[in-house]
Parts: sequence; structure tokens; C-alpha cells
Amino acid sequence: MRETILILDFGSQYTQLIARRVRELNVYCEIHPYNNCPEPGEDVKGVILSGSPFSVYDPESPKPDLSIFGELPVLGVCFGAQYIAKSTGGNVVRSEIREYGRANLSFVNNENILLKGVELNSQVWMSHADTISEISDEYELIASTSEVKIAGYASKNKPLFGIQFHPEVYHSTDGKQMLENFVVGVCACEQSWTPGSFVHETVAALKAQIGDDNVVLGLSGGVDSSVAAMLLHEAIGSQLHCIFVDNGLLRKNEFSDVLKSYEGLGLNVKGVDASQQFYDALKDVSDPEQKRKAIGRVFIEVFDEESKLIPNVKWLGQGTIYPDVIESVSVNGPSATIKSHHNVGGLPDFMKLEVVEPLRALFKDEVRRVGREMNIPEFIIGRHPFPGPGLAIRILGDVTAEKVRILQEVDHIWINGLKKHNLYDDVWQAGVILLPVKSVGVMGDERTYEQAVALRAVSSTDGMTADWCHLPYEFLAKVSNEIINSVKGINRVTYDISSKPPATIEWE
Repeated sequence: MRETILILDFGSQYTQLIARRVRELNVYCEIHPYNNCPEPGEDVKGVILSGSPFSVYDPESPKPDLSIFGELPVLGVCFGAQYIAKSTGGNVVRSEIREYGRANLSFVNNENILLKGVELNSQVWMSHADTISEISDEYELIASTSEVKIAGYASKNKPLFGIQFHPEVYHSTDGKQMLENFVVGVCACEQSWTPGSFVHETVAALKAQIGDDNVVLGLSGGVDSSVAAMLLHEAIGSQLHCIFVDNGLLRKNEFSDVLKSYEGLGLNVKGVDASQQFYDALKDVSDPEQKRKAIGRVFIEVFDEESKLIPNVKWLGQGTIYPDVIESVSVNGPSATIKSHHNVGGLPDFMKLEVVEPLRALFKDEVRRVGREMNIPEFIIGRHPFPGPGLAIRILGDVTAEKVRILQEVDHIWINGLKKHNLYDDVWQAGVILLPVKSVGVMGDERTYEQAVALRAVSSTDGMTADWCHLPYEFLAKVSNEIINSVKGINRVTYDISSKPPATIEWE
């Protein structure tokens, strides 16, 4: 039985950070919308209530029924703490001044298990417009700041706690200690959820789930599909059939390089060149969402055709990871579509396959740790993420074979430059965008009127938020010079310095 901490999501921007911090303690946890939370089973050891953009006084604010958690330990964070306080006879008032940012604990009750090892004046991160002004007699005060008297409280009789600040945020210096006090000290979790235990549990579960059936999986050469494939291979061996489709939108030489990279891993991989089918489907298509849909449709057609050649196939393996799942669900129902997720949403009716997703519970960095546990080569594990639709969404406007060729050449110089100057591993994701604009230039005393590209490199942990990389100017100058001198059709190079949010990592 896998010990689990449930995280009830009220829409906070920090909810995923809570999950990441808990998992760093080698304890498994799951995020569920407050209005769609399963009744906890024996595996659930505790519950954390997230913050929220709502005030407890907003008519549409979350009003969960906490009675389903029975006697389980509960930790309310920010809005969660306010909700518990208000619903148990306390009082919450509008703050005269919205408190946001760093604060210091001016009072700490170290006798309370939640604050064991937390120092006086410990820095915490506040983000709230309401303040808890009063708690009922069944609670005791355990922490204060100079501005907020009731910064933390605890039940006198139950394992129930509330803190006004965010322990999950890096700026809360003893935040990890507090979460460990709750998860390990209060909930008594054994901290046994490790990459090794995940591999062992998952392989056993896959064997039981799949039995003697065959599985088909689309490999991309990326981290997620590679680790998913190796987990399935470990579980069912030759029953796994991998297909790598060349959609004509891959990086330069990627089709041959990826096929070669799987040599020696024991995987049964078939390469299929379907690039012309994708180019035909993308002809005169400029809208980003329509591009994604066209690519997805053709991929399914090609993949379905190939999978029919394999006998007794009942399962489709996918590299779906946890952020894919979370981004497809929100606390208010289906979230607004920023972009289509190629791994979430099921299959068309004509594909009579069931889906198996070995990585569905993992964040990207956890996928890499599992891959290293399985001794997958570092050149696969360390690869940057690459979008499912490939270079099509890095070409603004319609897609042609010539535009792809130009972008492949520029991208090749950019990525190889990062590797050559030992910058590749400092970057979460890098790519080049071919812009639908031309500009005047001068080459060899002649006027040119050619296209521009934007280089993109970001730092991140899992892609949910990202910042642009502050790469050395000298390096950027060298790369720009090489691109303009080597790639015919490009006479201008720009560098994208936008963060996510408000921008996205990709441009489309």
C-alpha cells in the first residue's frame, strides 16, 4: 500500500509547489480539485488544504465538506487556514493592508509538533488580503509575525493545523521543516516513496494490468516516452512494440539519431517516414491550434495503420506525466485551453485500444530520477523537452518543407552551440522560432531582405513556470554570427527575454 498525502486544490498558484515539496520528502501525494476529491482510502495519511485566489467571503469561494476526512490530520495553508478558522467559530477579516512577500515569525511555539525545529524570526512568505482575527477556544496560537497575530494555530485535541503563510515557497526558510513535521511527525509517513520503489511498484502493476497482451507505444526520443518504454519493457519485454514516426518536423538528423540512440537498450523499435503526409495536412494552415489538431490527426492515422500490423495489440502506451494531467483539470471544471495536450484526452473511437500511462503520477524531474534509476543513458535522460507537434509550432504562419529546412539548420547551430560551450545542461528547454517577418540587411555590400529568427532558452523545474536564461553576451554574439553566415535566408537573430507567465515557453 502506497502511503498518500491528499492535497485539496482551491486554485492557488502554489498548489503544485506543495506537491513537489512533499515528494522531496519521499512521500507520495496527489492533487485533487476541492470539488472533485475522492473519499480517502486506507492509503491516505493526511490532507493539505491549499491557498486560493478567493476570499472566504466571496460568494463563489470554495466551500468543501471537510467531514469526509474524518479524523485524518489536516494542514490548512493560507486560504485553507482561513476556511478552517471561519468554519469552526473563528473570524476572518479583510486586511487593512494586503500582506504579500517576506515576513518573520516574532512568536513560535516550538512545543507544538508542527513548529519543531523552526527558529524565532524565521522568514516566511505571505500572500493574502484577509487575516484571521480570532480562533475558537478549541484552538491555540502557535505562531505570529509583527503584522499578523494569528499566523499559525493548532487544535488542542485533534491533528488539525492552520498557517497563514506558504511553507512550500522557497522564501519560507523553515518551510520544508514544517512540511516534514506534518507529513512525517503528524501523519507518520515512512518516507519510502523513492525512484527505486516507484520502479518496483510500477513494473509489478504493469505486469498485472497487461497480462499477455501486446502494447504499442509511440517513441519520440524524449525523456518521457523513453522512460515509459523502459518501464513497460522491464514489465512485459517483447510484448512491447515501439513506433517512431518521422513527421518531417523533427530536428536536423533527429530521425536517424533517435533510432540509433535506442540501440543497445533492447527495445523493439520501428521507424516510419510519414513526413509528406504531415506536410500535406499542414498546407496553408497558419492557426496554431489547427496545426496541432492536423498533426495529431495524421499521427493517429499513421500510428493506427502501423499498430494494425502488430497482432494482439490491446494497449497504447503513453508518456503522460503529472503536469499534463493537472493542466487538463481545474477547480472550476475543465480549464481554459491554452493549448491542446497531445497526451491527454483519450483516443478516437476507431482506435480500439486501452491506454496505459506508467508516468502519469510523476513530475518531469521525477521522471528523470526514475530513468537514472533504470540506468537509461544520460544523453537520453538529459535531453531538453521538445514539443509534440515539433517545429510546426516554431514556424509562425504556414508550414513548408523549405521553412522546416531553414529552421532545422538554425536550430542545429543553436543547440550544438549550447552543448559546445557547456551551457546545455544549465538550460531547461531551448529552441528557435522562425518569424513571419522580413527585414533589411547588408551582406557583402549588397542589400538583403530576408527572414528573422528568435532564439529561446529558459530555466525551469517542470515547465509550469519558466524564466529566460541569462546567457553570456559573447556566446549569443557567436551563435548569431554563425547563423547569419551559415543559413541562407536568415539575416537577423533576436533573443526572447520573456518569462512564463505571462508568456509561454513556445510561441504557439
